[in-house]
Amino acid sequence: MTNTTQAKNVKRSQQKIHAAITRLERFSKITDSSIGIPFTKFNIGIDAVIGLVPVIGDAAGLILSSYVLLEAQRMGMSKRIKLKIIINMLIDFFVGSIPLFGDIFDAFFKANTRNTQLLKNALIKQGKL
Repeated sequence: MTNTTQAKNVKRSQQKIHAAITRLERFSKITDSSIGIPFTKFNIGIDAVIGLVPVIGDAAGLILSSYVLLEAQRMGMSKRIKLKIIINMLIDFFVGSIPLFGDIFDAFFKANTRNTQLLKNALIKQGKL
């Protein structure tokens, strides 16, 4: 492979990573903080809203959260990073399953935003972002 071809491949790879991070940031905003609470500066997302439906809502939130894990896999992230993402997903799911307290916790924990930031930090550390 020539240097020009390698440079193009690196640039293409970086563009894919930037596009994935942009998608994840948009996804995280929708799921974690897209709905403003009137008369406050606090936002919740659709994850907190669907979590109000017992069991089914929390399961749907877990399925939605798996998108961040899928992108981490596509980016070739380490097992350690993916494990941290899974732990955040499970905390969000199990604590979120507790009636009332879990719904409040879900609004504050914002697992998808945490996981997206975790990915971004790992990519920065690797020099890919």
